[in-house]
Formats: sequence, structure tokens, C-alpha cells
Amino acid sequence: MLIDKIINKKDRSPAQIVLQDVVKVKKGERVLIIANPATSEIAQDLFRASCEEGAVSTLVFQPDRTSFDNATPEVLAAIKSNPDICFSISNIKLGKDPEAQANPYKTEDGQTYTHIFDYLMDGKKTMRGAWTPGITVDMMNRTAAIDYELLQARCKKLDQKFTNAASVHITAPGGTDLTINVEGRKLLFDDGDFSKPGSGGNIPAGEVFISPVVGKTEGLIVYDGSMTFSDGDSILETPISCKVENGFVTDIKGGAEAKRLLKTITEAEARPFLLEKEKKLPEGQASIYKRNARNIGELGIGLNPAATITGNMLEDEKAFNTCHFAIGENYDNDAPALIHLDGVVRSPTITITYMDGSSLEILKDGVIQDDVKKE
Repeated sequence: MLIDKIINKKDRSPAQIVLQDVVKVKKGERVLIIANPATSEIAQDLFRASCEEGAVSTLVFQPDRTSFDNATPEVLAAIKSNPDICFSISNIKLGKDPEAQANPYKTEDGQTYTHIFDYLMDGKKTMRGAWTPGITVDMMNRTAAIDYELLQARCKKLDQKFTNAASVHITAPGGTDLTINVEGRKLLFDDGDFSKPGSGGNIPAGEVFISPVVGKTEGLIVYDGSMTFSDGDSILETPISCKVENGFVTDIKGGAEAKRLLKTITEAEARPFLLEKEKKLPEGQASIYKRNARNIGELGIGLNPAATITGNMLEDEKAFNTCHFAIGENYDNDAPALIHLDGVVRSPTITITYMDGSSLEILKDGVIQDDVKKE
């Protein structure tokens, strides 16, 4: 069993906190939990906690899935049953949806989705959920029992600061110097409030993030924290430098880890053509997927005070005093790719320039400026 934590003067386990404070499960709701053998302890705790809350819960196991693997047909069928809440408690990834990749789901407003999970949550907004790629028992114990009201207040304040933003300039001691265009983009939250249909995010929660306008990022990223690769996450022993031109990575330098990143990207560039040939991608999509394998798909800011850089990206990207950039698919559904590789930058200084030409420094050397104060 996961250890108990004391939150709001009540002895509750991390699983109970997630069920009660994050997804706010109601009696009679249908809860689907998808796990792997490696995440069995956490999944079973969530199963027991949801049953204790009066939910109708189902727990399904599948083998580990990587960034390039499909979820099992049984798992995808379970998600298609449209539960009220879906937890993906994955050791690596949930797995792709080959049927939806070949024939994407479409909403009435024209949005397309290549996974049933995303379609039900973001498209139809009938499901809410949480996903935990790489979660460990230790991480759950340390990072799930936080003050979610304070986290949500921080996210709300940063949202206000990103209103009418035109571009964001990021520098860091490691050498990062990047400008991203965010005109017309909305700041998104992983604030731990997944209580309404259509809402969801990570456990541990704790970040805000935004998708740069495709083709409009310029400069240099020097990843000096940790990085996601197709075969897992790692703390970086040698920084990875990525030159970015017109929104795409054009050059990658560093040591063995830079070669590992390039190998992952190269595979993500080549594989779409095989999928298209096998009719697992719509005709003409392979070239788009290849291009976007080098896209800068996300700028995120870590906001979980209990998170640290451990070599597990699920936690690392939430750590205070860091930001992260993703290479590959974005969150605005206009840059599909087979990968979304997060990489952490330590101690960033982040300055927003607004549509009227004014500017505001929101992080300095990793420290939030004008932070929320709790009375």
C-alpha cells in the first residue's frame, strides 16, 4: 500500500487525495484504470480508493507500451466504453490508437483526433482523466499530496500574464536563447483540477504550457536537466544543444545523449512512411509527420514544489525553477507527429512581449516573479 499523507488535517493516502481532490469522483461514476504490471501497486490503490468512494471501477492491464507501440485492442475497446473517468497508469506510455490514426475522429467543428482517449476527453468532452507515464510509488508518495488550491492560484495568475502575449523570450545559464511566437495561442494548465468532463492532466500535476505557433520559433535550446527518448528518460550528463530555425530543429550537438535524441527523431521521421504504406496513416500525412518530428511543440513551466529532477520526465517537467521544451507534436492539433519529446532547462529567465509592445519578466533565474502569496 502507498504511504499515508496528512493533507488538510485528514489522514489520506495519495490515491484518496487524487480521487477526492483532483478528479472529485462521485458515487456511481464509472472509473476505468489502465495499467501495466510495473504500475500495479498504484493502480490497485486507485481501484480500491475509487470503490470506497462508491464508483463502479474497472482495472485493465496491458504490457508496457513505448512511444511507437499501439495500445492493445482490449484497452482501446475499454476506453471506447466512454467511462466518466479514465486513469492511464502507464510505466511508459498508454500506446497509440491505430484505427484512429488511419481514420481520425472528427468533431462538428472540424477538429481531428488520432486517439479515442483524446477524442472523448478533448473532442466530445464526455470523459475526464489523468495519465501518469513513468509513475513510481515513490513519486506518487512525494508529489501527489500537494496544496492544489495554491497550484491552481499560481496557474490562474500565470494565465493572466500570458493574456495578449505575442512572443516569449527564454534564456538560461546553460546557453538557451530562444524566442517563440505564441500569438493567438492559449496557455494550458496541468493544475490538478480534473473535476469537469473534458478536463485532465498528469499526476503529479503542476505545470502551465503553451504551443508555439508552428514555424515561428528561433534560437538555441540547451537541454541541461533531463530528456525524453524513445527508450526512456534520463538525467543529462552532457547538455544537448538544438539549433531551431523557422520553428524546427535543424542541428543537434552534444555527446552520446545528443546522438540518442537524433536517433529517436530520425526514427520518427522515417516510420510515418511505413505506416502510410500500410494504410495506418491517411495518404499524404507521412510527409507532415516527418516535418513535425522536429517541431518545437511546447514551452512548459514547472510548478510542483515537491517535484525534483530525477531522470523521470513525468516529475522533472513539474519541478520548480525549470522550464521544458518539447520536440514533436503540440497541443493545438496543428502539428501531428509520432513523438513528443520533453527536455528540461534549468534556471530559465522568461520574458513575455505583448501585442502592444510592452514586456514582462515572469521568471528570473528560475524563480517566479510576483508569485502567489497564501495567507
